[in-house]
Amino acid sequence: MTRALRKARHGAVLTFVLAGLMCGTFTVRLPALADRLRLPESSVGLALLGWGVGALLTMQIMRVVLGRAGSRGVLRAAVPLCAASLVLVALAPSFPALVAATALFGMAFGAVDVGMNAQGSLVERAYGRPIMIGMHAGWCVGAISAGLLGTAAIALGLSLTTHILLVALVSAPAALALSRMHLPDRAPETGAARESGRARRRLPGVVYLLGAITFAAFMVEGVVADWNGLYLLGTLHASEAVAALGYPVFEAGMLVARLGGDRLRGHLGARALIALSGGATALAFLAVVAAPVTAAAVAALFFVGLAVATISPMALSLAGTATAEPGPAIAQASAMGYAGLLLGPVVIGFLSAAASLRLAMGVAVVLGVVIAAAGRLLPASRTEIVPLRAAARDRGEEPHLPLAA
Repeated sequence: MTRALRKARHGAVLTFVLAGLMCGTFTVRLPALADRLRLPESSVGLALLGWGVGALLTMQIMRVVLGRAGSRGVLRAAVPLCAASLVLVALAPSFPALVAATALFGMAFGAVDVGMNAQGSLVERAYGRPIMIGMHAGWCVGAISAGLLGTAAIALGLSLTTHILLVALVSAPAALALSRMHLPDRAPETGAARESGRARRRLPGVVYLLGAITFAAFMVEGVVADWNGLYLLGTLHASEAVAALGYPVFEAGMLVARLGGDRLRGHLGARALIALSGGATALAFLAVVAAPVTAAAVAALFFVGLAVATISPMALSLAGTATAEPGPAIAQASAMGYAGLLLGPVVIGFLSAAASLRLAMGVAVVLGVVIAAAGRLLPASRTEIVPLRAAARDRGEEPHLPLAA
């Protein structure tokens, strides 16, 4: 394997780490933010709705933007903007200001998410074997770090604003350094550009099935990310410091699964692994909902992370191989996934207001069953990685990535 490709893989993984750190920081300090502004659960749901709408709006234009700027160009601009908008969330003095700030954070983060997955797909196809799940392990490292740093910040008495400002000050320059490690995207085509443009707009049906799987998986992850702290605090009466551990424990389970996920995918195949993971997610989340005490719920969150971890990386990886260029298909699947993040907080917020938060979180059990069923519908021909060199040869082209040192 060449030095340039190894460097690109490291850059992609570290970008996932940075994204996980920023999003995880927002997640673990959400209870403190809600407490500072004295927000009820329904208002928290509306603030998270602003985040989801922002992300979804960005993703609607990413199919066009990626075709022009490429994933490297998108990441170079979007990651620093994500860090800056995170600071605005921390500084929000009122509920309307918080909704506006979370919408801006969501817009920036939506671009980061699509860009880093498109970049990861480029690297994966250059490798010619599954490595996307391992890249998503970087997200877990960042999110776990965010949870542990959040717990430490609470223990040390750091204010919410100081904590988030420190994270942003580290993230912005790190993003600029990482952008130099990313692979360049395909150069604009000539000759058959018009025909290829029409082909990119006509995405194959399997991309939408993968988008539906991503929708359900993201909704499960969003239920944990956005509501586990409030569930542990309000329903099981945990302390704030203990409640802040729920998310990093969940991410620890995801990290374990993602470190070995590519190898497991090689043994079982993507279709079987997605179906198995969906069923396991339903059982694990049932244990969270039924937990009588905090310790049992936190332990069950580890197994939820273990079960759901490989689903969205595999779905996005397969979407990236469904077309000649990964960007448009990944943008479509990601947009559908973020619709799950958009819907999830609203559903949980209003169901909890109408009944209870414990009952509302049972929605994730149903989603696990849906994932298991959808995984069985995937065609076997769309569950393998298409090496970039082979794909280029099939199109009568030369590989465009810097595969030589």
